[in-house]
This record gives sequence, C-alpha cells and structure tokens, in this order.
Amino acid sequence: MSMATKKTLRAGLIGLGMMGRHHARNLQALDGVELVAAADPGGDPHGAVPELEVLRDAESLIKAGIDYAVVAVPTQFHWDVAMTFAAAGVHCIVEKPLAFDIDEAEQIAVAFEDAKLVGAVGYVERYNPALQEMRKRIADGQLGEIYQIATRRQGGFPARIADVGVVKDLATHDLDLTAWVAQSPYASVAATSTRRSGRDDEDMVSVTGRLKDGTITNHLVNWLSPFKERTTVVTGEKGALVADTINADLTFHTNGSQQTNVWESMASFRGVSEGDVVHYALQRKEPLAAEHEAFRDAVLGQGTNIVTMREGLHTVRAVEAVLESARSGSVISWPDAG
Repeated sequence: MSMATKKTLRAGLIGLGMMGRHHARNLQALDGVELVAAADPGGDPHGAVPELEVLRDAESLIKAGIDYAVVAVPTQFHWDVAMTFAAAGVHCIVEKPLAFDIDEAEQIAVAFEDAKLVGAVGYVERYNPALQEMRKRIADGQLGEIYQIATRRQGGFPARIADVGVVKDLATHDLDLTAWVAQSPYASVAATSTRRSGRDDEDMVSVTGRLKDGTITNHLVNWLSPFKERTTVVTGEKGALVADTINADLTFHTNGSQQTNVWESMASFRGVSEGDVVHYALQRKEPLAAEHEAFRDAVLGQGTNIVTMREGLHTVRAVEAVLESARSGSVISWPDAG
C-alpha cells in the first residue's frame, strides 16, 4: 500500500526520559505518523521534542486529539496513564513492564480488550532481527517439536541505575521472548538469586522454568560480568537455532541424526549427531524502529506483530513468580496459565 493512501496517524508521547527520547526520535521518523503532542511534568531534559510545547499529563494529550499514545513514564504511573487513555479510546503502547503489580497489569489488559483498542507493551528485544527470524523459522517447523530454550544475558552494571534488580530490569525480557518464541506461556518457575554488588536488589539470577506446552527453559541473568553476552538457544527435534542478539546473528545447527534401529528397545530413541551449520544473513534494522512500525500497522489494522497487553500480563506474572521463588526457595506454578 503506498503511503499516499495511508491515513496519517496522530501520535502522542508521554514521558521524555531515558526511553522517551528514543521513542520521540523514532516517532519523528515514522512514515504515516505525525508526533503531534508530548507530555512530561518534568519538561524535556534531553531536548527530544524542541518543536513541541511540552504538556503536563495524559488528559492534555487526549485534548490535543491523538489516535495513539506511547507511554514511557515510570512503571508506577503506568496504570493511571494507561487507564486514562483506555477510557478516552486512545490506542497505546506502554513501555515494559506493563505494571509491577499483577492486579494493575490485569486491569490495564482488560480495559484495552473491552474497549477493543490496540494495546501493546514495549518489549523491544523481540524486534531484534535475529529473534524475529528465529520465531518465524520455528513457526514454520524448521526445528520440529521444541524441547528446550536457554538464554544468557550478562554484562556490566548499567549506568541508568534503576530502583529494581536484574529480574525486573533484564530477566523480564528473557521471560517475554521465551514465551513468544515458543508461543506458550510459563506454567512454573524455580529461581535462585544473589546480591554481590552491595545494592538492596538482586544482581544475579538463575531461573529454570517449564512452559505450558512442556518446553523446559533456563535463564542466566546478571549485570556483574566483565563481558557482554545476549544469547538465546532453542533446541528441537531437528536441530538448534542460536541467536546472538548483540550482533543480530542467527545460526542453525542441523541435527544430522538417523533413526536408530539397532535394537527394538532403542527404536524410539532418535540419535543426535552434528550436521550442517548455517549462518543466516539478516537485514539489521534498529529494533525500536521495527517495534514502532509494527504498532503503527496494528493501529491501522494491518498487522499483529505486537506484544499484546495480555502477553505483558503473563510476563508480569512470571516475573513475580521468579522473585517469589527466589525468596521462598520453592517452585512456583500456576495452573491457569493460558
């Protein structure tokens, strides 16, 4: 469809902090969209929207007449801002996490579903080219049945010190992208965490999980490593896909096995051997730009490549379960995963 026939959407942005300025840059460059209003009670500290008057709140954005809003305010304000937009019939993409409170996350998701609005959560890691390609190949059956998903997210302490630990800041990405890649929510998690940096919050966590479809998962996350690593490995019956999301690389390791018929008792066991290794060449688009394009298309009714608020709620639930498991030393499961 040519841009001439597309409606120009009027977008608003609330929150002009660390993430807000990147959202502003992407909205300003987005085809078919005009950033018409921005709001932040603290003004515009990064000079992200020099040509706009900075409004104070969600209500003033609504008065400016917007089709959709990008919500990049601190998490504690997500509920208030999102509910205000839902009541006004404004589509929303809310920065991750949807909320820190499961009840609040559920209320937000239900409000947007009931109003038949497009509601999304900004899990930008999903839009990494390596993960988008991985998800597509898995959905197309390249790996056959999925057995296991393992992620490693390690690096130095982020300068943007948050008031949360690694679980809410970083592991939340891995919990989201794992459920998305497998197309199944979590059913149970067991976690161990530790504090080594002298801060109040955990700075290392190890999580073992099981998805509703039976896939087993493992996640190592810390911000105390002197090297940077972001890897996702999905192993299935036909081989393994390895995504390096720092370099946006994707590699396929073929399972070169043959059915073993040596003994009858072994006939059902499928041997595994090294097969061909294929390294895919990917188009490397900025993930945040891809996220914005996907949300714009969803608002226009032309795509569903978004992180829904319902998925965002599942991730909040998984994050809370990880923290509870680390505190209590027990496996946390929830039967109603779905």
